[in-house]
Amino acid sequence: MTTVALILAAGFGSRLRPLTDARPKCMVELAGKTVLARQLSVLQASKIDRVAIVLGHGAQSVDARGLNLQVFENPDYSSTNMVESLMRARALFDGKSDVIVSYGDIVYERRVLSAVLADRHAISVAVDRRWRQLWQLRMEDPLSDAETMRFDTDGRIVELGKKPRSLDEIQGQYMGLFRIRADVARAVMAFHDGLDRSRRYDGRDVPNMFMTSFIQALIDARFDVGAAMVDGGWVEIDTLADLERYDGLAQAGRLVEYYDDRN
Repeated sequence: MTTVALILAAGFGSRLRPLTDARPKCMVELAGKTVLARQLSVLQASKIDRVAIVLGHGAQSVDARGLNLQVFENPDYSSTNMVESLMRARALFDGKSDVIVSYGDIVYERRVLSAVLADRHAISVAVDRRWRQLWQLRMEDPLSDAETMRFDTDGRIVELGKKPRSLDEIQGQYMGLFRIRADVARAVMAFHDGLDRSRRYDGRDVPNMFMTSFIQALIDARFDVGAAMVDGGWVEIDTLADLERYDGLAQAGRLVEYYDDRN
C-alpha cells in the first residue's frame, strides 16, 4: 500500500502579515528554512511515496514543479475553510493509498509522523500530550486558546475541537496532522458529500466548517478515529509573535526543547 501526503496551504495567513502578503504560510521561514521545506524533509526521510499540496493565496510563490509536488487548487480560498481545501484534492482519496493530511503552518519531527503512520485506527489523528509546554510559550492563558480532546479506553477520540471549561477536558491537543487509511478514504469523501447543507457545524456552514468539526462529525457517525499520541516534537506558526518566539529560541539553541529537526 502506498502513502500520499497532502499539505493544505491555500489560506491567507492573515496573522502572519506582512510576511504572507504574497505567499502562503508554508513559505514563511522558520530559523532560515521555509515551513514547506521542513515538512518535505520529514516526508522524504519517512519514504512517503508522493506529496501533493492545495494552493490558493500566493500560489505563484511555490515552485511546485521544482519540488515535485502534485498541485490542487482552491480558487475559493478567500471564502472557504480547510475542509473545502481537502475536498479539492479528493482525487487522492480513491482507495489506492493511505493519505497523510497536514496543515501548511506546522512543522513536526519524524517521530511524530512515525506515530501517525504506525497507529492502528482507520483515521489516525496526531495528539500532543505535552501541549501545555507549547501553549504556555505562546500565550499567557493556555486555556483561552486550547480545545477539548477526550478519548475512550481503546484510544478512540470521542470529542475534540470544543471550547474547554477546564483543563480536565483536555487529554491532549489536536495538531493539524492526521492519516486517512485507504480502505475508508472513499467513505470519508461520501460522508462529506452527504452532510446536511442546511445545518451549521460549530456555528459554520459546510464550506467554512473547521477541520475539527468535520472529524467530530466522522466520530459521531461511528468512523474509527483514534489518537496517535506524542509528547511535543512540533510547533505551529500561526502569528508573527509565534515566529518571533521560535526564532529567538533557535538563536539561543533552545528551539530543540519544542521541535528538533534532527529527530
